[in-house]
Amino acid sequence: MSAAGARTAPALGLKIGLVAGEHSGDTLGAALIEALRARVPDVRCFGVAGPKMVAAGCEAWAGAEELAVMGLTEVLTHLPRLLRLRATLATRFIAARPDVFVGIDSPEFNLRLARRIKDAGIRSVQYVSPQVWAWRQGRVRTIGRSSDLVLCLLPFETDFYARHGVAAEFVGHPLADQIPLVADRDAARRALGLDAQARYIALLPGSRLGEVSRLAAPFAAAAAHIAAARTGYRFLAPMASPGVRELFAQEIARVPGVPQIQLLDGQAQQVLAAADGVLVASGTATLETLLTGRPMVVAYRVSGSTAFLLRTVGLVKVPYFSQPNLLAGRRVVPEFFQEAVQGEALGAALLAELEDPQHVDELVSEFTQIHQLLRRGGADRAAQAILALAGRTPGSPS
Repeated sequence: MSAAGARTAPALGLKIGLVAGEHSGDTLGAALIEALRARVPDVRCFGVAGPKMVAAGCEAWAGAEELAVMGLTEVLTHLPRLLRLRATLATRFIAARPDVFVGIDSPEFNLRLARRIKDAGIRSVQYVSPQVWAWRQGRVRTIGRSSDLVLCLLPFETDFYARHGVAAEFVGHPLADQIPLVADRDAARRALGLDAQARYIALLPGSRLGEVSRLAAPFAAAAAHIAAARTGYRFLAPMASPGVRELFAQEIARVPGVPQIQLLDGQAQQVLAAADGVLVASGTATLETLLTGRPMVVAYRVSGSTAFLLRTVGLVKVPYFSQPNLLAGRRVVPEFFQEAVQGEALGAALLAELEDPQHVDELVSEFTQIHQLLRRGGADRAAQAILALAGRTPGSPS
Protein backbone atom coordinates (compact mmCIF):
# COMPACT_ATOMS: atom_id res chain seq x y z
CA MET A 1 0.00 0.00 0.00
CA SER A 2 1.27 3.51 -0.79
CA ALA A 3 2.15 6.01 1.91
CA ALA A 4 -0.85 8.10 0.86
CA GLY A 5 -3.10 5.06 1.18
CA ALA A 6 -1.72 4.35 4.64
CA ARG A 7 -2.55 7.89 5.69
CA THR A 8 -6.22 7.50 4.79
CA ALA A 9 -6.80 3.99 6.18
CA PRO A 10 -9.00 4.34 9.28
CA ALA A 11 -7.87 0.97 10.61
CA LEU A 12 -4.41 2.33 11.24
CA GLY A 13 -5.68 5.09 13.50
CA LEU A 14 -4.60 8.70 13.27
CA LYS A 15 -1.09 9.83 14.20
CA ILE A 16 -0.14 13.49 14.55
CA GLY A 17 3.44 14.64 15.07
CA LEU A 18 3.81 17.92 16.95
CA VAL A 19 6.64 20.28 17.84
CA ALA A 20 5.70 23.20 20.08
CA GLY A 21 8.08 25.78 21.47
CA GLU A 22 7.60 27.66 24.71
CA HIS A 23 4.58 28.42 26.86
CA SER A 24 2.40 29.89 24.08
CA GLY A 25 3.04 26.95 21.75
CA ASP A 26 2.17 24.54 24.53
CA THR A 27 -1.17 26.31 25.06
CA LEU A 28 -2.00 26.20 21.36
CA GLY A 29 -0.90 22.57 21.11
CA ALA A 30 -3.05 21.47 24.04
CA ALA A 31 -6.16 23.11 22.57
CA LEU A 32 -5.43 21.50 19.20
CA ILE A 33 -5.01 18.03 20.71
CA GLU A 34 -8.30 18.36 22.57
CA ALA A 35 -10.07 19.45 19.37
CA LEU A 36 -8.56 16.54 17.43
CA ARG A 37 -9.47 14.05 20.14
CA ALA A 38 -13.07 15.31 20.16
CA ARG A 39 -13.32 14.06 16.57
CA VAL A 40 -10.90 11.14 16.62
CA PRO A 41 -10.84 9.78 20.18
CA ASP A 42 -8.00 7.33 19.54
CA VAL A 43 -5.70 9.89 17.88
CA ARG A 44 -2.07 9.43 18.89
CA CYS A 45 -0.02 12.61 19.32
CA PHE A 46 3.73 12.71 19.90
CA GLY A 47 6.71 15.02 19.62
CA VAL A 48 8.00 18.10 21.48
CA ALA A 49 5.42 19.10 24.08
CA GLY A 50 4.94 21.27 27.12
CA PRO A 51 3.03 20.31 30.29
CA LYS A 52 -0.39 21.34 28.92
CA MET A 53 0.09 19.20 25.83
CA VAL A 54 1.23 16.27 27.94
CA ALA A 55 -1.88 16.68 30.11
CA ALA A 56 -3.96 16.63 26.91
CA GLY A 57 -2.42 13.28 25.99
CA CYS A 58 0.67 14.06 23.93
CA GLU A 59 3.66 11.71 24.20
CA ALA A 60 6.62 14.01 24.90
CA TRP A 61 9.88 13.16 23.16
CA ALA A 62 11.35 16.44 24.45
CA GLY A 63 10.10 19.46 26.40
CA ALA A 64 8.82 22.62 24.72
CA GLU A 65 11.13 24.72 26.90
CA GLU A 66 14.11 23.36 24.94
CA LEU A 67 13.13 25.66 22.05
CA ALA A 68 12.73 28.80 24.17
CA VAL A 69 15.52 30.84 22.58
CA MET A 70 14.98 34.48 21.63
CA GLY A 71 16.71 36.74 19.09
CA LEU A 72 18.95 36.31 16.08
CA THR A 73 22.36 36.21 17.72
CA GLU A 74 21.18 34.54 20.94
CA VAL A 75 20.38 31.39 18.97
CA LEU A 76 24.07 30.92 18.14
CA THR A 77 24.90 29.94 21.72
CA HIS A 78 22.34 27.14 21.60
CA LEU A 79 22.86 26.19 17.95
CA PRO A 80 24.79 22.90 18.41
CA ARG A 81 22.20 21.58 20.85
CA LEU A 82 19.29 22.67 18.66
CA LEU A 83 20.83 21.11 15.55
CA ARG A 84 21.31 17.81 17.36
CA LEU A 85 17.74 17.88 18.61
CA ARG A 86 16.36 18.68 15.16
CA ALA A 87 18.31 15.86 13.54
CA THR A 88 17.10 13.40 16.17
CA LEU A 89 13.50 14.51 15.77
CA ALA A 90 13.63 14.27 11.98
CA THR A 91 14.80 10.68 12.24
CA ARG A 92 12.12 9.78 14.77
CA PHE A 93 9.26 11.46 12.92
CA ILE A 94 10.20 9.87 9.60
CA ALA A 95 10.37 6.47 11.29
CA ALA A 96 7.03 7.02 13.08
CA ARG A 97 5.35 8.34 9.89
CA PRO A 98 2.59 10.51 11.34
CA ASP A 99 -0.37 11.29 9.09
CA VAL A 100 0.45 14.97 9.50
CA PHE A 101 3.36 16.81 11.10
CA VAL A 102 2.39 20.08 12.81
CA GLY A 103 5.03 22.64 13.72
CA ILE A 104 3.53 25.04 16.26
CA ASP A 105 5.19 28.45 16.11
CA SER A 106 9.04 28.34 16.58
CA PRO A 107 9.53 28.76 12.81
CA GLU A 108 13.32 28.94 12.86
CA PHE A 109 13.38 25.43 14.31
CA ASN A 110 10.24 23.96 12.81
CA LEU A 111 10.46 24.95 9.15
CA ARG A 112 13.75 23.18 8.46
CA LEU A 113 12.53 20.16 10.38
CA ALA A 114 9.28 20.22 8.40
CA ARG A 115 11.19 20.35 5.11
CA ARG A 116 12.96 17.06 5.90
CA ILE A 117 9.73 15.46 7.04
CA LYS A 118 7.79 16.70 4.00
CA ASP A 119 10.54 15.45 1.67
CA ALA A 120 9.99 12.01 3.22
CA GLY A 121 6.37 12.06 2.00
CA ILE A 122 4.66 13.23 5.20
CA ARG A 123 2.14 16.06 5.12
CA SER A 124 3.32 19.17 6.96
CA VAL A 125 1.50 22.09 8.60
CA GLN A 126 2.92 25.27 10.10
CA TYR A 127 0.52 26.36 12.85
CA VAL A 128 1.12 30.07 13.57
CA SER A 129 2.58 32.02 10.72
CA PRO A 130 6.01 33.54 11.24
CA GLN A 131 5.90 37.33 10.96
CA VAL A 132 7.18 36.94 7.43
CA TRP A 133 5.00 39.83 6.27
CA ALA A 134 6.87 42.05 8.74
CA TRP A 135 10.52 41.10 8.26
CA ARG A 136 12.71 38.78 6.19
CA GLN A 137 9.94 38.38 3.62
CA GLY A 138 12.12 36.10 1.50
CA ARG A 139 11.35 33.34 4.03
CA VAL A 140 7.98 32.83 2.34
CA ARG A 141 9.73 30.58 -0.21
CA THR A 142 11.10 28.40 2.59
CA ILE A 143 7.66 28.24 4.18
CA GLY A 144 6.09 27.13 0.90
CA ARG A 145 8.70 24.40 0.41
CA SER A 146 8.37 23.19 3.99
CA SER A 147 4.60 23.28 4.52
CA ASP A 148 1.54 21.97 2.73
CA LEU A 149 -0.56 24.44 4.70
CA VAL A 150 -0.04 27.44 6.98
CA LEU A 151 -2.66 27.96 9.70
CA CYS A 152 -2.82 31.69 10.44
CA LEU A 153 -3.99 33.23 13.68
CA LEU A 154 -4.29 36.76 12.32
CA PRO A 155 -6.69 37.79 9.52
CA PHE A 156 -4.33 39.83 7.34
CA GLU A 157 -1.73 37.05 6.99
CA THR A 158 -3.56 34.98 4.37
CA ASP A 159 -3.45 37.81 1.81
CA PHE A 160 0.34 37.83 2.00
CA TYR A 161 0.55 34.08 1.42
CA ALA A 162 -1.95 34.24 -1.45
CA ARG A 163 0.28 36.73 -3.25
CA HIS A 164 3.13 34.21 -3.01
CA GLY A 165 1.17 31.09 -3.94
CA VAL A 166 1.38 29.44 -0.50
CA ALA A 167 -1.69 27.64 0.87
CA ALA A 168 -2.87 29.35 4.05
CA GLU A 169 -6.04 29.48 6.12
CA PHE A 170 -7.14 31.95 8.79
CA VAL A 171 -8.41 29.89 11.70
CA GLY A 172 -8.64 32.59 14.35
CA HIS A 173 -6.84 32.59 17.67
CA PRO A 174 -7.79 30.01 20.33
CA LEU A 175 -7.09 32.58 23.05
CA ALA A 176 -9.93 34.69 21.66
CA ASP A 177 -12.24 31.73 22.26
CA GLN A 178 -10.91 30.98 25.74
CA ILE A 179 -10.96 34.53 27.11
CA PRO A 180 -14.45 36.02 27.66
CA LEU A 181 -15.40 39.13 25.70
CA VAL A 182 -15.81 40.97 29.01
CA ALA A 183 -13.28 40.03 31.68
CA ASP A 184 -14.75 39.88 35.20
CA ARG A 185 -12.38 41.97 37.29
CA ASP A 186 -14.19 41.35 40.57
CA ALA A 187 -14.27 37.57 40.10
CA ALA A 188 -10.58 37.51 39.20
CA ARG A 189 -9.71 39.49 42.31
CA ARG A 190 -11.74 37.19 44.51
CA ALA A 191 -10.04 34.15 43.00
CA LEU A 192 -6.62 35.67 43.66
CA GLY A 193 -7.50 36.96 47.13
CA LEU A 194 -6.98 40.61 46.13
CA ASP A 195 -8.52 43.80 47.45
CA ALA A 196 -11.64 44.57 45.42
CA GLN A 197 -11.11 48.35 45.71
CA ALA A 198 -7.34 48.67 45.15
CA ARG A 199 -5.65 49.68 41.90
CA TYR A 200 -3.42 46.98 40.44
CA ILE A 201 -0.77 46.99 37.76
CA ALA A 202 0.36 43.70 36.27
CA LEU A 203 3.97 43.17 35.21
CA LEU A 204 4.49 40.46 32.58
CA PRO A 205 8.22 40.31 31.73
CA GLY A 206 7.95 37.25 29.45
CA SER A 207 8.36 33.51 29.68
CA ARG A 208 11.94 33.18 28.42
CA LEU A 209 14.88 33.69 30.72
CA GLY A 210 16.67 35.89 28.19
CA GLU A 211 13.87 38.41 27.89
CA VAL A 212 13.21 38.35 31.64
CA SER A 213 16.87 39.14 32.30
CA ARG A 214 16.56 42.21 30.04
CA LEU A 215 13.14 43.43 31.19
CA ALA A 216 12.95 42.68 34.92
CA ALA A 217 14.96 45.71 36.05
CA PRO A 218 13.21 48.30 33.85
CA PHE A 219 9.83 46.85 34.78
CA ALA A 220 10.70 47.12 38.47
CA ALA A 221 11.98 50.67 37.88
CA ALA A 222 8.68 51.51 36.17
CA ALA A 223 6.84 50.22 39.23
CA ALA A 224 9.08 52.39 41.41
CA HIS A 225 8.29 55.44 39.25
CA ILE A 226 4.55 54.80 39.44
CA ALA A 227 4.65 54.20 43.21
CA ALA A 228 6.58 57.46 43.72
CA ALA A 229 4.26 59.46 41.45
CA ARG A 230 0.92 58.09 42.67
CA THR A 231 -0.10 56.50 45.95
CA GLY A 232 -2.32 53.46 46.09
CA TYR A 233 -1.08 51.34 43.21
CA ARG A 234 -0.22 47.71 43.90
CA PHE A 235 1.83 45.45 41.67
CA LEU A 236 1.36 41.84 40.55
CA ALA A 237 3.71 39.69 38.47
CA PRO A 238 2.59 36.25 37.23
CA MET A 239 5.64 34.07 36.66
CA ALA A 240 5.69 31.61 33.76
CA SER A 241 7.97 29.07 35.48
CA PRO A 242 10.01 28.54 38.66
CA GLY A 243 13.16 29.55 36.77
CA VAL A 244 11.56 32.80 35.62
CA ARG A 245 10.36 33.52 39.16
CA GLU A 246 13.83 33.03 40.62
CA LEU A 247 15.51 35.22 37.99
CA PHE A 248 12.88 37.96 38.22
CA ALA A 249 13.15 38.08 42.01
CA GLN A 250 16.94 38.35 41.81
CA GLU A 251 16.82 41.15 39.23
CA ILE A 252 14.18 43.33 40.90
CA ALA A 253 15.93 43.08 44.29
CA ARG A 254 18.75 45.19 42.80
CA VAL A 255 16.47 48.07 41.77
CA PRO A 256 16.50 51.08 44.17
CA GLY A 257 13.13 52.07 45.58
CA VAL A 258 11.26 49.13 44.12
CA PRO A 259 7.82 48.75 45.74
CA GLN A 260 6.45 45.42 46.88
CA ILE A 261 5.64 43.24 43.88
CA GLN A 262 3.48 40.21 44.55
CA LEU A 263 4.79 37.24 42.56
CA LEU A 264 2.34 34.54 41.50
CA ASP A 265 2.98 31.16 39.90
CA GLY A 266 1.22 31.18 36.55
CA GLN A 267 -2.38 32.51 36.58
CA ALA A 268 -1.48 35.16 34.00
CA GLN A 269 -5.00 35.44 32.57
CA GLN A 270 -6.55 35.90 36.01
CA VAL A 271 -3.92 38.51 36.87
CA LEU A 272 -4.68 40.38 33.64
CA ALA A 273 -8.39 40.29 34.40
CA ALA A 274 -7.74 41.59 37.92
CA ALA A 275 -5.45 44.43 36.77
CA ASP A 276 -6.24 48.01 35.85
CA GLY A 277 -3.19 48.34 33.60
CA VAL A 278 -0.38 46.17 32.31
CA LEU A 279 3.31 46.48 31.55
CA VAL A 280 4.06 43.60 29.19
CA ALA A 281 6.84 42.06 27.11
CA SER A 282 6.17 41.95 23.39
CA GLY A 283 4.70 38.61 22.34
CA THR A 284 1.60 36.53 22.92
CA ALA A 285 1.01 38.19 26.30
CA THR A 286 0.20 41.45 24.50
CA LEU A 287 -2.60 39.64 22.69
CA GLU A 288 -3.85 38.17 25.99
CA THR A 289 -3.86 41.69 27.42
CA LEU A 290 -5.81 42.99 24.41
CA LEU A 291 -8.34 40.16 24.68
CA THR A 292 -8.77 40.91 28.38
CA GLY A 293 -9.45 44.55 27.50
CA ARG A 294 -6.74 46.15 29.61
CA PRO A 295 -4.62 49.26 28.82
CA MET A 296 -0.98 48.36 28.34
CA VAL A 297 2.53 49.51 27.58
CA VAL A 298 4.65 47.10 25.54
CA ALA A 299 8.42 46.62 25.82
CA TYR A 300 10.84 44.72 23.61
CA ARG A 301 14.52 44.22 24.31
CA VAL A 302 16.97 41.94 22.51
CA SER A 303 20.75 41.70 22.52
CA GLY A 304 22.68 44.66 21.13
CA SER A 305 23.86 42.71 18.11
CA THR A 306 20.34 41.55 17.27
CA ALA A 307 19.05 45.11 17.58
CA PHE A 308 21.83 46.32 15.27
CA LEU A 309 20.85 43.78 12.62
CA LEU A 310 17.16 44.63 12.88
CA ARG A 311 17.86 48.33 12.46
CA THR A 312 20.61 48.39 9.85
CA VAL A 313 20.05 45.49 7.48
CA GLY A 314 16.55 46.59 6.54
CA LEU A 315 14.93 43.37 7.70
CA VAL A 316 11.87 44.97 9.29
CA LYS A 317 9.01 45.98 6.96
CA VAL A 318 6.34 47.21 9.40
CA PRO A 319 6.18 50.31 11.62
CA TYR A 320 5.09 48.42 14.78
CA PHE A 321 6.12 45.27 16.62
CA SER A 322 3.33 44.77 19.18
CA GLN A 323 0.33 42.66 18.21
CA PRO A 324 -2.30 45.23 19.28
CA ASN A 325 -0.82 47.86 16.97
CA LEU A 326 -0.36 45.37 14.13
CA LEU A 327 -3.96 44.19 14.42
CA ALA A 328 -5.33 47.72 14.65
CA GLY A 329 -3.13 48.91 11.79
CA ARG A 330 -2.10 51.96 13.81
CA ARG A 331 -0.57 52.90 17.13
CA VAL A 332 -3.16 52.20 19.81
CA VAL A 333 -0.77 51.24 22.63
CA PRO A 334 2.65 52.68 23.50
CA GLU A 335 5.56 50.43 22.55
CA PHE A 336 9.22 50.83 23.55
CA PHE A 337 12.18 49.15 21.88
CA GLN A 338 15.70 48.50 23.12
CA GLU A 339 17.40 51.51 24.80
CA ALA A 340 14.01 53.27 25.05
CA VAL A 341 12.98 50.58 27.55
CA GLN A 342 13.66 52.63 30.68
CA GLY A 343 11.74 52.52 33.93
CA GLU A 344 10.69 56.16 34.09
CA ALA A 345 9.53 56.21 30.47
CA LEU A 346 7.54 52.99 30.87
CA GLY A 347 5.94 54.10 34.12
CA ALA A 348 5.04 57.56 32.80
CA ALA A 349 3.51 56.06 29.66
CA LEU A 350 1.35 53.63 31.62
CA LEU A 351 0.14 56.35 33.97
CA ALA A 352 -0.78 58.49 30.96
CA GLU A 353 -2.82 55.59 29.58
CA LEU A 354 -4.62 54.93 32.85
CA GLU A 355 -5.40 58.56 33.63
CA ASP A 356 -7.24 59.26 30.37
CA PRO A 357 -10.70 57.66 30.88
CA GLN A 358 -11.94 58.56 27.40
CA HIS A 359 -8.89 56.93 25.83
CA VAL A 360 -9.40 53.80 27.97
CA ASP A 361 -13.04 53.55 26.84
CA GLU A 362 -12.02 53.90 23.18
CA LEU A 363 -9.25 51.37 23.65
CA VAL A 364 -11.57 48.80 25.22
CA SER A 365 -14.06 49.29 22.37
CA GLU A 366 -11.39 48.69 19.74
CA PHE A 367 -9.99 45.71 21.62
CA THR A 368 -13.48 44.18 21.74
CA GLN A 369 -13.87 44.51 17.97
CA ILE A 370 -10.53 42.77 17.43
CA HIS A 371 -11.51 40.09 19.95
CA GLN A 372 -14.69 39.35 18.01
CA LEU A 373 -12.74 39.16 14.73
CA LEU A 374 -10.30 36.61 16.17
CA ARG A 375 -13.01 34.54 17.91
CA ARG A 376 -13.62 31.86 15.27
CA GLY A 377 -13.23 28.57 17.12
CA GLY A 378 -9.50 28.57 16.36
CA ALA A 379 -8.49 25.17 17.74
CA ASP A 380 -11.55 23.56 16.18
CA ARG A 381 -10.86 25.09 12.74
CA ALA A 382 -7.20 24.08 12.97
CA ALA A 383 -8.20 20.50 13.82
CA GLN A 384 -10.60 20.37 10.87
CA ALA A 385 -7.93 21.63 8.46
CA ILE A 386 -5.41 19.07 9.74
CA LEU A 387 -7.90 16.21 9.46
CA ALA A 388 -8.78 17.25 5.92
CA LEU A 389 -5.07 17.28 5.02
CA ALA A 390 -4.76 13.80 6.51
CA GLY A 391 -7.53 12.58 4.23
CA ARG A 392 -10.07 12.28 7.03
CA THR A 393 -13.57 13.71 6.97
CA PRO A 394 -13.43 16.32 9.77
CA GLY A 395 -16.94 15.55 10.99
CA SER A 396 -18.29 16.74 14.32
CA PRO A 397 -16.90 16.36 17.82
CA SER A 398 -17.73 13.01 19.40
